[in-house]
Amino acid sequence: MQNDFCHIELNTTDLEGAKKFYFELFSWDKEETPMPSGELYTVIKPGKGPMGGMMKSPEPSAPPTWLVYITIDDVEAVSKKAAELGGKILLGKTPVPEIGHFSVIQDPQGAVFALWEPTEKG
Repeated sequence: MQNDFCHIELNTTDLEGAKKFYFELFSWDKEETPMPSGELYTVIKPGKGPMGGMMKSPEPSAPPTWLVYITIDDVEAVSKKAAELGGKILLGKTPVPEIGHFSVIQDPQGAVFALWEPTEKG
């Protein structure tokens, strides 16, 4: 599997404000999906390139940030390798029911990204 950028996600404390700004700015299509927590997840459909999403930040004191996801074959193995190379596992392997698993990694320079292992490979 290629290690492609596959998803870009905004975590924000002002979801409605972010939706108003970005959807008016870029004219993206969207789809609202309820999450198990009861919060809404807004799927971004840009037309070309990776899909994305927006959600209310699970950590209210964290600043709004965009997080890029990279598709890999094995979340646990690649997370472990990242740690061996000087990175830090911020969030270990986490399931997203029926579609895959992800982890969140900080590189040695401090940049944060996510690894994505889809349930269906190919």
